[in-house]
Amino acid sequence: MPETSAAPPRTRPRLERADEFAPLLRQVKGQELLARRTGWYAAGIAIDLTVFAALVAGVVLVGDSWWTILLAVPLALFSTRIAFFGHDAGHSQIAASRRVNRGLGLVLGNLLLGMSSAWWNDKHNRHHANPNHLDKDPDVGEGVMVWTQAQAAKRVGFARWLTRNQARLFFPLLLLEGIALKVASVQMVASDKGWDRQGRARFVEGLLLALHLIGYVALLATTMSLGKALLFAFVHQALFGLHLGSVFAPNHKGMEMPDPAGERWGHLRRQVLTSRNVRGGRVTDWMMGGLNYQIEHHLFPNMPRPHLRIARPVVQQYCAETGVRYTETGLIDSYRQALTHMHEVGAPLRKG
Repeated sequence: MPETSAAPPRTRPRLERADEFAPLLRQVKGQELLARRTGWYAAGIAIDLTVFAALVAGVVLVGDSWWTILLAVPLALFSTRIAFFGHDAGHSQIAASRRVNRGLGLVLGNLLLGMSSAWWNDKHNRHHANPNHLDKDPDVGEGVMVWTQAQAAKRVGFARWLTRNQARLFFPLLLLEGIALKVASVQMVASDKGWDRQGRARFVEGLLLALHLIGYVALLATTMSLGKALLFAFVHQALFGLHLGSVFAPNHKGMEMPDPAGERWGHLRRQVLTSRNVRGGRVTDWMMGGLNYQIEHHLFPNMPRPHLRIARPVVQQYCAETGVRYTETGLIDSYRQALTHMHEVGAPLRKG
């Protein structure tokens, strides 16, 4: 289906931009959409951890067989499911206690996935605060890929070639994202950034990352030959990175990028204009963890994930009434828009 972003004529008085978000927040709170869903989270985490444990047991039972490699596929899928819950813990969606959310993030992220929850929270919270802002959002900073033609113009050598071809290389490069997340996690733990003086948080983060690595290597080394173990690890980590990257890729790429020197947007516009929803049914919601309702998630980052779908029509109507463009499209079209933006960024480098 085509993208929908039209804003019908307003039916409520125009508000000062600083006050635009407050009425929507009151409406959402009035419907108790920010209320905790402890039972939903407890059941969901229990189910996913049970399946995850069963898959690990399957690796042990099948052992040194090429059939074991097939188990890497559902293991990657449920690794991403666990990552969704780790993401929610970082946003304090799961429990009222900061300590409980922190503990869940450490277990789900550091121990089970080998991803530093502190690294993820730091990066992801900066993204949420200023999405698509070139100076403040780490997700649109210069890296393997770039997001503006000004960034592209600085590229030289191999990086220049990457930028020229970044649209067609995007999904292949996501196969390396699982490894990249682990490398970035280790780099943060090894750095002096963001740790308390006693280093307790740093020690716990590092210890759990080390336990993950030891357990992962031990599992593969004791159940299969070196060749099979390497192939299993590659398939698992590549599909994990591809799945996780494919969930987050359509959300902001190709959407508006605030001008650092321009008008300062309030919370409503800053989150809605830079985000794109992906329309779909229950299968799309399950595969994307409900984060396809990215506008609602950005407006209310501590809203429990099962409420995002419920909040969608409320937010959509409110945006129409206040004249704020609300962008929603299908899954394939969301990828098309993101890849088109990447292709256009590299266009000047392909001339001549």
